[in-house]
Amino acid sequence: MKTTIGFIGCGNIAKAMIGGLIKSKTISSESIMVSNRTPDKLERINNSYGVLTTTENKEVARFADILILSVKTNKYYEVIGEVKDSIKKNTVIVSIAAGRSMDSIEEAFEKKIKLVRTMPNIPAIVGEAMSALCHNDMVREDEFESVINIFKSFGEVEVVDEELMDVVTAISGSSPALVYLFIESLADGAVLKGFPRNKAYKLVSQAVLGAAKIVLETGKHPGQLKDEVCSAGGTTIEAIYALEKKGFRGHVIEAVEKGTEKSKKLSGK
Repeated sequence: MKTTIGFIGCGNIAKAMIGGLIKSKTISSESIMVSNRTPDKLERINNSYGVLTTTENKEVARFADILILSVKTNKYYEVIGEVKDSIKKNTVIVSIAAGRSMDSIEEAFEKKIKLVRTMPNIPAIVGEAMSALCHNDMVREDEFESVINIFKSFGEVEVVDEELMDVVTAISGSSPALVYLFIESLADGAVLKGFPRNKAYKLVSQAVLGAAKIVLETGKHPGQLKDEVCSAGGTTIEAIYALEKKGFRGHVIEAVEKGTEKSKKLSGK
């Protein structure tokens, strides 16, 4: 990729993205610049990947052909106000923020901008992110393809309509935490029955990983795969029955509904 990429913010997602870009050789380290207010974070990212670093957000804005805003949602408009007059004319802005619509971001910049809205998730840290992307009508297809390639360097990508981004936040952005809760609960059950906790986490985590991989690689409906594991009168159907008696599916669906509503509330919808 013959372009320059700037990151404002150096949290877990930004570090995962930078690691994916460097490891995949999508771009060279000297074509990436990162800003953060904490010099220690910048030193660590420089030591790990050799990228350019600065404590000045405006310096990154002036540097980048693709500028990735990876800051906390409540700091978004503050950072935009700081850098909006420093970005280059044709810079593509990449937003990573729950509940921040493209309209609201464009309004904060107070001018027409090339804007891509994204929602990656925390498995980017291990190169297994699921990211959803959409863009405004200022972004050319080749520019959008460049952004897609950035996100493909640390996981899978889907292009969606912006109206679905609040749902993406609930089912992709937030869902790893729900899966962690499920893993912890299964392990707690094993510990209750005398199983060592460290071994329980390994067995359960690998089972979850393998089950998800089967869905992705076979394309089979999850219900069909569930039925294939549940033999008549067996242990698995007994466990399914215990969950269904407590309304397991309904609670999970409600969690998605609540997460979507919260994302919409953040955007003022």
